[in-house]
Amino acid sequence: MDELRDLYQQMIIDHSQHPHNFCTIEHPSNSKEGYNPLCGDKLTLYINEKNGLITDASFQGSGCAISTASASLMTDAIKNKTVQEVLELFDEFQKLITTGKTEHAEKLGKLTVLAGVSEFPMRVKCATLAWHTLKAALAKDPHAISTE
Repeated sequence: MDELRDLYQQMIIDHSQHPHNFCTIEHPSNSKEGYNPLCGDKLTLYINEKNGLITDASFQGSGCAISTASASLMTDAIKNKTVQEVLELFDEFQKLITTGKTEHAEKLGKLTVLAGVSEFPMRVKCATLAWHTLKAALAKDPHAISTE
């Protein structure tokens, strides 16, 4: 069990130090800013959606290791999924990050490495910032996204 936890921690560190999809999309179909005032995490999420399919996703910003790793893993996970699949993934991720458990690990894939965050309630907002920003972007919510 300790070896698995070490592997998960290493994946989080790797995604934090070398995030995937850390760039802007030149003409996104939608973009949204999110902010976690508790930790100081800030990000801008860029999405290309065509006919209900997420064709590309990326982000820019600064944040703690958990926030950056979560955004990196999320942008990998949502590409080539329908908006409905992404919303279901959001719900599963929320369950995982708040309880440490999931009934659908196969849906979450690499996102399960963040399950340990549930042991640190103050860090849940760090892990969910990108996800709440994503949900608001898909809903075309005009309001600023803040975890507070």
